[in-house]
Amino acid sequence: MLNLVTVVVRFMEVLTSEQREKVLIIDDSTYDRSRSKRVELLAWVHDHTGGRSIKGFRLLTMGWSDGASFLPLDFILCSSADASKRLQGIRKEMDKRCCGYKRRMEAMVKSTSHLETMVKRVLARGIRADFLLMDSWFSFPALLDSLGRLFAKLKKRPGKAKTLASVVVATKKEQEVRIVFVRHRQKRGWLAILSTKVDLADEEIVRIYGKRWDIEVCFKMMKQHLNLEREAQLRDFDGIIGHVTIVMCRYVFLTFEQRCHDDPRTIGSLFFACCEEQRDLTLAEAMRRRLNLALVIIRQTGIIAEDVILALIDTVMGFALDMLRTGKKLSQVNSLITTS
Repeated sequence: MLNLVTVVVRFMEVLTSEQREKVLIIDDSTYDRSRSKRVELLAWVHDHTGGRSIKGFRLLTMGWSDGASFLPLDFILCSSADASKRLQGIRKEMDKRCCGYKRRMEAMVKSTSHLETMVKRVLARGIRADFLLMDSWFSFPALLDSLGRLFAKLKKRPGKAKTLASVVVATKKEQEVRIVFVRHRQKRGWLAILSTKVDLADEEIVRIYGKRWDIEVCFKMMKQHLNLEREAQLRDFDGIIGHVTIVMCRYVFLTFEQRCHDDPRTIGSLFFACCEEQRDLTLAEAMRRRLNLALVIIRQTGIIAEDVILALIDTVMGFALDMLRTGKKLSQVNSLITTS
């Protein structure tokens, strides 16, 4: 799979300027096998979305994005590092030098310890990126515990500013990091984004971190449309690894086809010279994707009627358009004031 993705990444790098940020994204998602009992290395894992423990695995995935396309590069199917939470052990006798044995050993190691190994594996293939994006559970635990106290001491920006405050702090190992506090859109509160590149502007940190959303879309696509978890009910760990690999390869082919369809510069040298580079994910497109995912979940419940769902869509999109128009008018007024 990594050999395949390396070729596709090189193809897309030709379509992407050197000034544009390429990022590596690492995140995990549950691989649900709640109805299984005899699956090799089956374990109790915590589902952050549902807030409960389920039987299955954690699919730790690393991907590459240029802001227009996302490609899964590498994955580890994690069981549990705690032997008491594993419902099944290794059920095969095999040579300790083979790939299957190494995969099983990886599955029983703490997830955060795989980060360095996966990055080195990707860099060894010649894939380059400017930033590594990850969720909070890969960060510094001691620092995360003190974020609330730190936020209370900072001077907040007035009005309805999206970026509330920012500060540069040092960890116990004397590494400087910039922490940007942004307004939470769904709740009354804040979210913190941590960057080890302290010379970046607050807005740049928020913009670049926004590319992490692509991996969430990838997980949803693989589970809902590419039959991850549902296509094969295998008990053998090697078989499950093969199944996940095939599903991710499908996603790579679809992403490649979509890029060829959407980017006119793939048609030929004349189009490449005349057409502009594809833009990063826009705010409207990000909202559309999130709304589509929410509507799929609502329809699956079967509780709300279809006409209510359509009315909900009209209300949300109308409100979003009003916000965009208002923001555009404000920016025009500010530019006029600055010019005068």
